[in-house]
Amino acid sequence: MAIVTPADLLRQLSLTADAPADDLALVEGKIAAAQNHIERLLGFRIEEVFGGADQDPVPPVLKEAVMQLASWWFENREAATDISRILPFGVQEIVNEYREWSF
Repeated sequence: MAIVTPADLLRQLSLTADAPADDLALVEGKIAAAQNHIERLLGFRIEEVFGGADQDPVPPVLKEAVMQLASWWFENREAATDISRILPFGVQEIVNEYREWSF
């Protein structure tokens, strides 16, 4: 389950809810991809740790990381360059703060 709604990301991107259907579908895909990528970096699925009945709510900073990454991918859809392969500023720091470390 996505921790960021399409409406959240549309606001982040300064788009309106009446954006073209193609943009709305793309936004949903970017949210899913960004959350999946962040969960892989974290080492756990966000909804398995946060947001459930007996769990703490999803930290706003994790939602911010998903929004930043989804926005970055929405705005930079072309082939990867050295710059576009780097996570947006702050995303890696957020992930490191919540990541499950095992040695």
